[in-house]
Amino acid sequence: MQGKGFIKFMAILLGIVCVYSLSFNFVTSKVEKDAKAYAKGNVDKEKAYLDSMATVPVYPVFGFNYQFCKEKEINLGLDLKGGMNVTMEISLSELVKSLAGNTDDANFNKALSTAQTQLNAGGKDFIALFVDEFEKLSPNVKLADFFSNQDNAKLLKANASNSEVKNYLSKEATSAIDRSFIIIRSRIDGFGVVSPNMQKQEGTNRILIEMPGVQDKERVHKLLQGSAELQFWQVYNNEEVYSIMENINKTLASTLKIAETAAPATATDTAAKSESKLAGLAKNKDTKDSASVKTKELTKSNPLFAVLNVPTYQGENGQTSLRPGPVVGWVAQKDTAKVNAYFKRPEIASIIPQSFKFMWSVKPMDVTTTNGAKVFELYAIKATAMDGKPDLGGDAISDARHDYDQKGRPEVTMYMTGDGATKWKKITAEAAADPNNKKSIAIVLDNTVYSAPTVQNEIPNGISSITGNFTVNDTQDLANILKAGKLPAPARIVGEFVVGPSLGQAAIDNGLLSFVLAFIVILVFMALYYNKAGWVANLALVINLFFIMGILVSLGAVLTLPGIAGIVLVIGLSVDANILIFERVREELTLGKPTPVAIKEGFKHAMSSIIDSNATVLVLGAILFLFGTGPVQGFATTLCIGILSSLFCAVLISRLVFEWLLEKKSNITFGNKHTIHAFKNIAFNFVGHRKVYYAISTAIIVLGFIFYFKNGGLNLGIDFKGGRTYIVHFDKGMHTEDVKSKLAEVFPESETIVKTAGANNELKITTTYHITDQDNGADKLVEKALKDGLAKTGVNYTIESNEKVGPIIASDIVYKAYGAILFSCLVMFIYIVIRFRKLNYGLGAVIALFHDVLLVLSFYTILDGVLPFSLEIGQDFIAAILTVMGYTMTETVVVFDRIREKLAESGKEDLHGEERNKLINFALNSTLSRTILTSLTVFFVLLVIFIFGGASIRGFIFALLIGRIIGTYSSLCISTPIVIDLGKNK
Repeated sequence: MQGKGFIKFMAILLGIVCVYSLSFNFVTSKVEKDAKAYAKGNVDKEKAYLDSMATVPVYPVFGFNYQFCKEKEINLGLDLKGGMNVTMEISLSELVKSLAGNTDDANFNKALSTAQTQLNAGGKDFIALFVDEFEKLSPNVKLADFFSNQDNAKLLKANASNSEVKNYLSKEATSAIDRSFIIIRSRIDGFGVVSPNMQKQEGTNRILIEMPGVQDKERVHKLLQGSAELQFWQVYNNEEVYSIMENINKTLASTLKIAETAAPATATDTAAKSESKLAGLAKNKDTKDSASVKTKELTKSNPLFAVLNVPTYQGENGQTSLRPGPVVGWVAQKDTAKVNAYFKRPEIASIIPQSFKFMWSVKPMDVTTTNGAKVFELYAIKATAMDGKPDLGGDAISDARHDYDQKGRPEVTMYMTGDGATKWKKITAEAAADPNNKKSIAIVLDNTVYSAPTVQNEIPNGISSITGNFTVNDTQDLANILKAGKLPAPARIVGEFVVGPSLGQAAIDNGLLSFVLAFIVILVFMALYYNKAGWVANLALVINLFFIMGILVSLGAVLTLPGIAGIVLVIGLSVDANILIFERVREELTLGKPTPVAIKEGFKHAMSSIIDSNATVLVLGAILFLFGTGPVQGFATTLCIGILSSLFCAVLISRLVFEWLLEKKSNITFGNKHTIHAFKNIAFNFVGHRKVYYAISTAIIVLGFIFYFKNGGLNLGIDFKGGRTYIVHFDKGMHTEDVKSKLAEVFPESETIVKTAGANNELKITTTYHITDQDNGADKLVEKALKDGLAKTGVNYTIESNEKVGPIIASDIVYKAYGAILFSCLVMFIYIVIRFRKLNYGLGAVIALFHDVLLVLSFYTILDGVLPFSLEIGQDFIAAILTVMGYTMTETVVVFDRIREKLAESGKEDLHGEERNKLINFALNSTLSRTILTSLTVFFVLLVIFIFGGASIRGFIFALLIGRIIGTYSSLCISTPIVIDLGKNK
């Protein structure tokens, strides 16, 4: 074997990377275990402990802190951890109307309405749809009349053509989506979500957001859908605020002292001990240390100044003076909540002047503290207007651009509207009036200070620069944020999926159980069937699993329940390569070749089939990743990573182990007395019976069509038709029809479906009630109606999860599903034709793929309502269909490869007539052992997942189960035999 040294080097290198990536999980697990032991069930104490450990080095040798390790550990998806998955849509209709000055032109507004309707029905480009509709309604009117004005004269001329206006609107739409993304990202970061995942859905006006661990749905709705308000405020200088801060500190000291005196001694002692222990852990010092005692005394006498540092500097005379400027305090991140709580206390709020508004900086300071903590700046905003409104709003900005100053440092250039420039001139003149005490202007978004530049001179022309300690990314983001006020583009939640923590824990338990059992099934099967060679395959399998998990963590991939299913499936598929190799080795041994030669020849002859079969599934995995979202992408990610890792382990690692065993003169066996002669001398006439198979398939498909019309179509999930789905757990078993009748009263004129979701006390409720209502209160309305209906049952219940898919997303998913299947068929056809250079082979494979899709759909239609679980057609079903297609292609390619091998031995390009029949029968029979063994292995794995994997993926796994059977049947009885009929004319 060539390149053994390189393979060993790569295996060791990959192993080191995986060990490093997975090690963070062990470190964080230990810290969290210590936190639980310390808190003894007190959630607040546990959180306080973890907060205190955020900047403490916890990783041996490297010294990484807990926060860094937490960010590097494996990310669990919502179905494993609980949380929210939200799809937000930026309203381009309202954006365009705003850019046109909210015109009341009838044709203009009708074009907007029609374009929105077409977008809902599956249209792609809203701007193009709008322009087309407007030109139909007003062929002689120029769009520039609506959009060209003094503020955008540089971007759009008054005589611009409709095509130029279209380009302008497209750029503004893209810019609005980008700005919305930045604003929403900032809000989520402020919300405190651990490892949020956000992505713009390219080619659409939608943003996908995953927030693990978040359960407060109402708060998230307010956070994401609230209007982003840009404001410009005057600010107080540090010198003006210090006396107020002193007064707050004294008042706090006296009130807290009174409260401490009045509190029971035992409670005080307990709190003190708790605080002391926490401080000791954070600082790694003994709690009786004198420094700790001094700190406690300082906290009692100066509660505010114990956590808030007033900015000062050392003067030339050595005296400490207040630092001039708008920053009135520096506070560690973990203490900002405490400072906020101090300011909200009634006795403190009463002594803070009405003109004061305290706000934090959006980013921590660019400083390194002794313990590595992040420090935020506190500003005192000056409210000068009687109504408490800011000096200037975001509507004053006409444009903002990322730029560089004369020294090459990043800055932002702002351009004001005409009215805004006038107000800006007045504000800046006042701020710069005193040459010895120039004031600052705070730029605030969502009550957070992004910048507070000191005004040097009056700015008369409405053009000004914002400089500071900025990176290029900072100025690009700030420029986008400053423009946000100009283009009102409301963001609405059009799809959401909420999973409760209890359901998430059940999913983890079920997923892990199915994973362990499936893994054991494969290990036992390989060891029993292939004896010593089976143990080599098992070793490669364990290494493969280790590599898959390590690579997933190092890439920052999110592990979901379908992702676990994907890993288990990859484990099942990875034995396919070993089975191909072992079966070829057994063929060589049957010919009387010695074991070393048989192993070498087995690897050599199996390589072509292994590469072809894995390449087809890898292509399908890539298509799944491109066309799928959420769970489907998680499945595709693990599938693709697993296939590449499996190739490396099953082909290269196992080969190294075999060569090591040969060097040790070890006796290598590839079976036992019960299995070594299995599948020998089989000569089944697949080709001769092909018309019987055609008849069986046709009968099932026809029956499927009959049930399709009988049932009124396919049972489409909300992915494909839109709606809301709730998983509801009852205290006792329920009859679905009884629950449905109660809900029919509260969900009038809407389609409502109630089905069991596993046990009879777990129901899946789907409704289209108010799904087209875009009002922000629609979700509350539907949830209230649901609770009213469930209350009528008289049984206690818990809503464990809910999902919402709007009509626009549903239509988009439908087109993506069609595209995924058709594109897959096209890619498979091209691959087969190029790889085997025969058109009828490609056609046979594609016909088999369509055959498989129709058979799976037929079984779903026939069995829907018969089985005790839902057989909905949704995104996960499309993932199952594509995987089934992968099975068929894998097995078909193996047979085609054997045909190609025999043709090469005979020196002919093709055979015809009876010779071809014999050749195809030989290829099918000679690969039958591999086909049956691989099919059984994967089938057993899927069966384990089906039984123990939980109700949430039962429908998905059922599609894979029947697909596994259909794929095996199709590759043996349809795809290859049909080559005979396609080649008859030749």
